[in-house]
Amino acid sequence: MKKIIAVFALALLSVSVTGCSSDYVIQKKNGDMIITNGKPEIDDDTGLVSYEDTAGNEYAINRNEIVQMIEK
Repeated sequence: MKKIIAVFALALLSVSVTGCSSDYVIQKKNGDMIITNGKPEIDDDTGLVSYEDTAGNEYAINRNEIVQMIEK
């Protein structure tokens, strides 16, 4: 019985942790739409927005190229 409760608690914990990571959609001025893995980071000093795409590649684009960022 304890084993079943432990497995259930572990499954519940993993689902709740996974739910905390939100994806975002970035719309660029040229019409491109980018889906990110997690929240993009904005560097106010350089004006760059860093993000990880759904394939796990990291990119940075200029904030001036972005029309909007929406949480998915």
